[in-house]
Amino acid sequence: MSRTTTVDTVPPGEVSVAGASRPDPFIKRGTPQFMRVTLALFSAGLATFALLYCVQPILPVLSNEFGVSPASSSISLSISTAMLAVGLLFTGPLSDAIGRKPVMVTALLLAACCSLLSTMMTSWHGILIMRALIGLSLSGVAAVGMTYLSEEIHPSFVAFSMGLYISGNSIGGMSGRLLTGVFTDFFGWRVALAAISGFALAAAIMFWRILPESRHFRPTSLRPKTLLINFRLHWRDRGLPLLFIEGFLLMGAFCHPV
Repeated sequence: MSRTTTVDTVPPGEVSVAGASRPDPFIKRGTPQFMRVTLALFSAGLATFALLYCVQPILPVLSNEFGVSPASSSISLSISTAMLAVGLLFTGPLSDAIGRKPVMVTALLLAACCSLLSTMMTSWHGILIMRALIGLSLSGVAAVGMTYLSEEIHPSFVAFSMGLYISGNSIGGMSGRLLTGVFTDFFGWRVALAAISGFALAAAIMFWRILPESRHFRPTSLRPKTLLINFRLHWRDRGLPLLFIEGFLLMGAFCHPV
């Protein structure tokens, strides 16, 4: 008496394991999820750089308002970018531990709230503290946005989605400067910054509501020893340090006053 054995066929490159679930597919262009991701990251980039550079056109106004020199008034912008750079060292590893979306949502909300609080400051030191907190908060978006895209978007469409994200950064920096300058002429600098803060807060809420949860994120432990090891590995690479230096020089040339 013979027995017939059936063997399931699986596509090449896939392993059929009983009880194992297939990994979630990457998000592809043309799907509703892709539209939600690109809109969310575009708005996040828009809000990030609007908050970061909104004080640039009102530096002379701040100089007169608080009785500081024009050179000292520029610290309100420099301290934000400096704290953003410092925060980048930590928000990336933090997102590796607790997730991409929670870090980005929290960062946007904190930055918008700190910007709103800055409109209530009556001292120059208060302005600088708020601007420092804004920069530190925004590092949570700058460090994590591209990581989220590379994890969730199909490799064929990562470059396109990152291009939209970067365009949001550029448009945000331009519109933040432009709108703050116009609103300051008509309503004063406090109302102008409050308007930018309100826009950023609305963008943060929309970002929280429409950005899909991570499907390919795998948490890792957040240990100082692991962070130090990773930092050392980056600097031991033969190519990465050159890219770090190139970015440093290019941004320095880009931001150099003329």
